[in-house]
Amino acid sequence: MAAVTAVGAMAIAMAHGALAASFAVSGTSFQVSSGRLTSAGLASYVATDHATDGSGHPVALLGLGRAVLSDICQAVTVKTPVGDVVFKLTAGGRAGQVTADRLVIDGSDLVGDAYFGTAQIGRDASALDQVPGVHGKAGDFGLQAGRISVAGVRSHAWSATGGDFRLKGLRLDVSLDGRRCF
Repeated sequence: MAAVTAVGAMAIAMAHGALAASFAVSGTSFQVSSGRLTSAGLASYVATDHATDGSGHPVALLGLGRAVLSDICQAVTVKTPVGDVVFKLTAGGRAGQVTADRLVIDGSDLVGDAYFGTAQIGRDASALDQVPGVHGKAGDFGLQAGRISVAGVRSHAWSATGGDFRLKGLRLDVSLDGRRCF
């Protein structure tokens, strides 16, 4: 129940733009999938997420200016006293598109069929300007694009934050025998 309360509070904070893109991660990565993701603006660079125990996780920080997803599935398995519980959030599909402004995903992988429009690969991470506020340190490798489209999205992430999420057809499931996204 504490996990559900924490996620609810985090969603409210993100919806009001109060949650910063930088926070201590839980130490558990989660799955994210979508049939299609498009965005006006992409900025990306390598970063490290830190857990409260001090451990670090290398990530590709992906900043999306205005993301539109055909559907979304997010799932994580959490160990509890009653067994492994699958915490799963789905939205979109028949209910309509899912949108997010200023979405930042700290991911360890991304699989899909991608299109990048007006790409700049190898740009200094401190000079990224496609997504306001998303840039790395001077001298670090970065890439950006004016447009991106990815079909068949499959990813593992450590965190995701956004200024405004609109989740049509939101469904939250917590179960012992639940299925993950993929």
